Formats: sequence, C-alpha cells, structure tokens
Amino acid sequence: MKRILALSLAAVLAAASPAAAADKLTVLLDWFVNPDHAPLVVAKQKGFFEAEGLDVELIEPADPAMPPKLVAAGQGDIAVSYQPTLHAQISEGMPLKWIGTLVETPLNTLIVLEDGPIKTLADLKGKKIGFSVSGFEDAMLGQMLRSQGLSIEDVELINVNFALSPSLMAGQVDAVIGGYRNFELTQIELEGKKGKAFYPEENGVPIFDELIYVAAKDKTGDPRYVRFLAAVEKATVYLTNHPEEAWQAFIAAYPNLDDELNRRAWGDTLPRFAKRPAALDAGRYQRFAEFLHENKLITSVPPVEDYTAELR
Repeated sequence: MKRILALSLAAVLAAASPAAAADKLTVLLDWFVNPDHAPLVVAKQKGFFEAEGLDVELIEPADPAMPPKLVAAGQGDIAVSYQPTLHAQISEGMPLKWIGTLVETPLNTLIVLEDGPIKTLADLKGKKIGFSVSGFEDAMLGQMLRSQGLSIEDVELINVNFALSPSLMAGQVDAVIGGYRNFELTQIELEGKKGKAFYPEENGVPIFDELIYVAAKDKTGDPRYVRFLAAVEKATVYLTNHPEEAWQAFIAAYPNLDDELNRRAWGDTLPRFAKRPAALDAGRYQRFAEFLHENKLITSVPPVEDYTAELR
C-alpha cells in the first residue's frame, strides 16, 4: 500500500512540475534570411526543433565572413557556411568540422543574357566577365574556360562588387561569375530580360555542396547536434511534401520576403536541399579538395575525416 501511495504521489508531482526547458542552440547564418534557409525556418515554425527539445535561434550576420570564425571561437554553436570556405579555413588552421549539408548542389553559375553574343562558353574569348569575390570564383571560371580550350588570359575580369545582375543588364560586362541560379536568373527576368546560365558542375568543376553546417572541431560530440540534424531532415521532407504550406510558414516568420523574387527562388531551391543532411559523401569532398589544391587555393589535401564529423 505504501508503495502504491508513493508511486501515486510521484505521478502527481511529475504532472504538476513544468516541462523541462528546451536546450538552446544558436545558428549563425551565412547571410540575411532567404529561401536558401527554408529547412531551418520551417523546422522552427512547424515545431520540428521543439519536438527535439531544442530552442534554436537563427542569427543573421553583420559580416557574412564572420559566422564560421565566431563558431570556431566558441561564440556560437553552428554556422551555415560554404564548402569552398570550409576547405580554405581548414587550410588556414581554423578548428572547424563539417557536421551536415543544407544545399547539396552548387548554386553558383556563370550567367549571360540569352539574347546576347555568348551562346557557348567558347564565345567568352575576348569578352568582359564581372565578378564579386576573387579566389574560388577565379578557379571555377578558369576551369570552365579550360573545358573549352580557353584560359583566364583569354577574358577580361572586371570587379563589379556585388552588382552582378545590374552590370550584366547594363552591358558593362558580357557575363558574370558567381550569380546564383535560384536568384539572379529570376532577378534578371523580373527586370524584363532573360538570362542563361552555364553550370560549373557541367563544365569541368567537381560538384560541391553550396551550403553546409559547421561546428567547432572539439564540440562535434555535442548531443544537441544530432537532434538538430534530425529536425532539419524532418523539415526538409515536410518542405518536399508540402511546399505551399511550408512557404506560408516561412513568410509568416519573415513577411518582408513575400514577393515574386523570393517566391520563385523558393520553388527553384526546393530540389537542392539535402534530404539526408547528416550524410557525408567523402569522395565528393576529397575530389573537391584536390581541385582546390591544384588551383593553389589550399596548401594541402588533408584526410576528409580530419575536417568532417558524421553524427549518429
């Protein structure tokens, strides 16, 4: 009888106690919120993070270059970054590891105007190409040109800062490298012109993940990260099955993004999200690292396991 009373009292106390507080987790984004971040926003809006016992804060960066550095320094839990950036930062000795993938194909492209003089990559010889950031984009462009028997010396590179679409539409350049296939092409069309994209992965550049999740090297054993990726996976499946409902959840959180550009970017990005965000393609990372090394963008090719952590 005493045992029954004790168990009953324990049950009453448990029912009266508040639910355990969710574990807080900060995710530093690579850029201001946009459809590229759909799985994260939907996981938050539709309760997938909450179901995993997580209270996730999505933080937009004041400086897009800082999130991985802040995470490496312990000033954030997870950063959204880029595969080329991770390789470069590992080469510099930054203590980071890949823990998951957000967008599993390149978004980067070389864009021309459809009614312009560039019909094939070979037509770029002697033409002006606008760019925003040197480094990886130079290597990517160089490889695309080499696939047509050309080299960087065969074109004129012009730094247009971040005015890729405007410089192309104004005729200041004949092509731009670094524009995103899910944004710039639509932006050009909304301005009354039509763009044509040449994809790096179809022209000699090894395929790579555009957006990834990175964490501090010594913290990849954090159990919150497994739950985070589980929630992101559920959100990505939800996005795939219910794109319109997911869009409504997205713009409910960010009503300022409810416009034609972002709506169309939403549809263009959906097929590119990693359905298995925690899965690593080690061969892909090895091939891409070798490409960067051949182009002198990293000093060595470390073992993939040195800078990745598959969480289970």
